Amino acid sequence: MSSSTTAPAQSPIADAAPLSLCAREPLVPADRLVAEMVPPPRFDSVRFETYIPDPGQSSQTEAVRVLSEFAAGLGGAHASGSGKRRWFAKKPAAPTGPRGVYLDGGYGVGKTHLLASLWHATPAAPEQKAFGTFVELTNLVGALGFQQTVRTLGEHRLLCIDEFELDDPGDTVLVSTLLGKLVDAGVALAATSNTLPGKLGEGRFASADFLREIQGLSAHFRPLRIDGEDYRHRGLPEAPAPFSDELVTKAAYATPGASLDDFPHLLDHLARVHPSRYGALTDDLKAVCLTDVQPVPDQSTALRLVVLADRLYDREIPVLASGLPFDQLFSEEMLNGGYRKKYFRAISRLTALARDAKRLVPA
Repeated sequence: MSSSTTAPAQSPIADAAPLSLCAREPLVPADRLVAEMVPPPRFDSVRFETYIPDPGQSSQTEAVRVLSEFAAGLGGAHASGSGKRRWFAKKPAAPTGPRGVYLDGGYGVGKTHLLASLWHATPAAPEQKAFGTFVELTNLVGALGFQQTVRTLGEHRLLCIDEFELDDPGDTVLVSTLLGKLVDAGVALAATSNTLPGKLGEGRFASADFLREIQGLSAHFRPLRIDGEDYRHRGLPEAPAPFSDELVTKAAYATPGASLDDFPHLLDHLARVHPSRYGALTDDLKAVCLTDVQPVPDQSTALRLVVLADRLYDREIPVLASGLPFDQLFSEEMLNGGYRKKYFRAISRLTALARDAKRLVPA
């Protein structure tokens, strides 16, 4: 006997259930880490011509000029002499002076824009140029091993390092040795930071004990100061106030490709995922929705959140949140400590992404 009973229709909201960052534990092979050492999507189309200097900051105009000349000077054969030479040809003279430029300035003055523009302007094939954050560089060493990293990057003409920071003595020795090897191989260097190379590590560890390594790093770079205010807030409205849990949840369900996570649970999950995989954690996301944003409880958690904020900003992924506003994420002690510049950068970038997320909320 046939039955007239039919299965209940599936709820439309179930069909549109958002993703969860906490459910993701991506594995990233080493070759992907190398292949992805290019300017992130946000900076894929930037050029020196699209950088708009602040009329009141002559250092910004000067930076464009210096970096344009630096890029033009990187044309021709690899400085290490790659390509065959005739046996009677003279060995090229070793370059004199710093083999790199170091962009020093506050957050939001366009340093990453300029660094990516340098990468694009350098007359070399993409596989001869590498671009990554300082964290991504140290992660690459961890994935490939030191010697293989030297061999891989030593074939490049240019290495661009964004957000150059030294968080511990081990990183100081590692990076000092690595960059020395790459300079010897003829690789040109360019880096951005909020700290002059001679001041790296201050407030974080006993940098005086590692002064030789820090001075060695400094010798590789010509410092280029870039003054100005954070362009992300220049002439723009204040960051939007956080929304309610209900609105954030509704927006997550209504936005294809959005994720939805409870903020404290996300912080716990980040502790179980290596920061080198935070980029992969955000693969294919169109928006990140967070409920119950609270103050970050400790320094280790805060530094992991900084890395995630960088990856979200690089990929232009809007962040919609409830709870506390992003400028209350970090305690006064954190904002006055050795990592304060990282925390201010994270606040600046998350604020920009919160503005982008306003369009996800129905008017």
